Amino acid sequence: AMTRETPTLEVIINDLELTVLTEARDFAGMLPSAGYSSDLLSCVMANAARQGIWVTLQAHNNIVAVAALLELSAVIITEGAMPDPATIEKANQEEVTLLSTPKSSFFITGKLWEMGLRAE
Repeated sequence: AMTRETPTLEVIINDLELTVLTEARDFAGMLPSAGYSSDLLSCVMANAARQGIWVTLQAHNNIVAVAALLELSAVIITEGAMPDPATIEKANQEEVTLLSTPKSSFFITGKLWEMGLRAE
């Protein structure tokens, strides 16, 4: 079987031109395990992989609790949705990386798949 090179979070951020909303971390040293796309928190809780990347257009503060619980590598918030300052502050406290893009969830998910990220 061919081995796939999984991109680092740094490569993903740079290639997809994502805006980092939270404090900088060692993105070059972070290898996301998988990707998951949903706007329903219950589905994310049940199905997203630990250390994975979650693609969503949700920007409210509950995304931080879910991301922290699942120890996600990052949350990519799509379609220009913007979390409020309190949510960003909470994410920094929980060491959750929030990323932003004006692009659609479909576009970002497709690009992540192209880059070699897969579902668990």
